[in-house]
Amino acid sequence: VQLQASGGGLVQAGGSLRLSCAASGLTFSSYNMGWFRQAPGKEREFVGVVNWSGSATYSADSVKGRFTISRDNAKSTVDLQMNSLKPEDTAVYYCAADRDRRRTYNSPYKYDYWGQGTLVTVSS
Repeated sequence: VQLQASGGGLVQAGGSLRLSCAASGLTFSSYNMGWFRQAPGKEREFVGVVNWSGSATYSADSVKGRFTISRDNAKSTVDLQMNSLKPEDTAVYYCAADRDRRRTYNSPYKYDYWGQGTLVTVSS
């Protein structure tokens, strides 16, 4: 299984970035897909999740209204659209896959596969 995250970079506060995660080696439409982030010296933090069908998404309060998760099961990709970025959004962003379709989770320990991460830096 491979999850390849891309799209990170340097952006000014108030700007936007779109992250993408391409999956291979798994039946993508059978997995809930989550995004997490980890800032230096901090624990990995839940950002959001989209369920296996794309019919439901949940986001952390810290990004609600600014970040949007979407997926394309035909392309085996999941995206994270980030708007109105703030310096505190600076982190390495990871996509993750969870095979338990019964419900979505915000704990990183529930996820089975992880991408390598992509760095997002928001300057003030």
